[in-house]
Amino acid sequence: MSGFFGVASKESCVLDLFFGIDYHSHLGTRRAGMAVWGPNGFSRAIHNIENTPFRTKFDKDLDSFEGKIGIGCISDYESQPLLLHSHLGSFAITTVGRINNLEGLKAHCFEKGMTHFQEMSVGGVNPTELIGALINQKNSIVEGLKSVQDLVDGSMSILLMNKDGIYAMRDKAGRTPVIVGQKDNGYCVTFESSAFLNLGYTHMKDLGPGEIDLITPKEVQVLQKPYTQKKVCSFLWVYYGYPTSTYEGVNVETMRNRCGKILAARDDVEVDSVAGVPDSGIAHAIGYSNVTGIPFSRPFIKYTPTWPRSFMPTSQAQRNMIAKMKLIPVADLIKDKKLLLIDDSIVRGTQLGETTEFLYESGAKEVHVRPACPPIMFGCKYLNFSRSNSERELITRRVVEEMEGEDVSVETLRTYADPDSPEYAAMCEKIREKLNFTSLRYHRLDDMIESIGIDECELCTYCWNGKE
Repeated sequence: MSGFFGVASKESCVLDLFFGIDYHSHLGTRRAGMAVWGPNGFSRAIHNIENTPFRTKFDKDLDSFEGKIGIGCISDYESQPLLLHSHLGSFAITTVGRINNLEGLKAHCFEKGMTHFQEMSVGGVNPTELIGALINQKNSIVEGLKSVQDLVDGSMSILLMNKDGIYAMRDKAGRTPVIVGQKDNGYCVTFESSAFLNLGYTHMKDLGPGEIDLITPKEVQVLQKPYTQKKVCSFLWVYYGYPTSTYEGVNVETMRNRCGKILAARDDVEVDSVAGVPDSGIAHAIGYSNVTGIPFSRPFIKYTPTWPRSFMPTSQAQRNMIAKMKLIPVADLIKDKKLLLIDDSIVRGTQLGETTEFLYESGAKEVHVRPACPPIMFGCKYLNFSRSNSERELITRRVVEEMEGEDVSVETLRTYADPDSPEYAAMCEKIREKLNFTSLRYHRLDDMIESIGIDECELCTYCWNGKE
């Protein structure tokens, strides 16, 4: 994933921009950048943050920035924001999204007369540069942004800054948030609403799907009204959204507590305590504990001083090792105990399986697992929140292929996704056996939607049921 933040202020924007970007550090680990428009034009810095937190890399740059308008981002892939110069003038641009038809759009740009793109150090074209090239094919910034909405297969939210202000665009289906905050001396625009709370801003509005606004120090002007259809990513609340953030009027921590309560309503397991896999599983577990009266405990503590980041290196072996190293057991809360463990999800199953073994090795009698979302059956086509390179890495798909053979049809997968089907029960039992859980019960999709509290037609649930 990535996250962005922008400020348009009647005073210097630099400190608000710096801290606002830093509050998105949970969304990416590779690159970060900030750009400011001031009396001398653009100032920009981009740094690698793989081994160093954002603030320590950019703190030394602050004295060199001067201006009242700025944008920046935390990215898990490409360098941004980029500075581009074209017939539309000079502008800075940063994006959040996923482009499934990148090769086709690159060919489209070449057909329109573009001769080259810069190649990234990891190979390939920088997606943000490609988006800038598409915008530059039109006769105005707004026309270019509208064109991007029509051309991109996937999702694309954008902050584009020039001397006039910040053009903010939410992707056409509203899969990721773009939120505007306000205070006396200006406005901010952000992915995470929690990024502006300590900076003195209050919530002004969530951009609607496809909405385009121009944000200046004096006003927020709607340039394209939102579309009527919305498909917000449900995983915002379940997993990658920050607990203090609120999207579409629903707070993440509140949703996770409600999720735990609804999970508990369908459960009758007898255990000594309930625990959440840190960090995102904790609020789910508290909700479960509150409604059942089963004590909440922390049988392992996440060690963060040297491993503070939520996402880890690209190597799966490294990530598995780091995940194990970060959890330190509390033997008195584990030995001879029956534990119920709530995690946000099960993707490959590797880390949760190792966590379970770690609890058994520490003396646990039983480990019952309750994922806070349904079994993930389909790889996401719209966002980059998972490092899975193939749907066949999903533990559900591996188990279904063992039972049905390769090349399983979508219809068959949907049968396995139905929590009332015998196929679903058989798949869950196979997963339980593979990962050595005492028992396994997933959150049902209908219950998860109730936990969020938004109409199902406004939520994207593709990874669970394969429905667009």
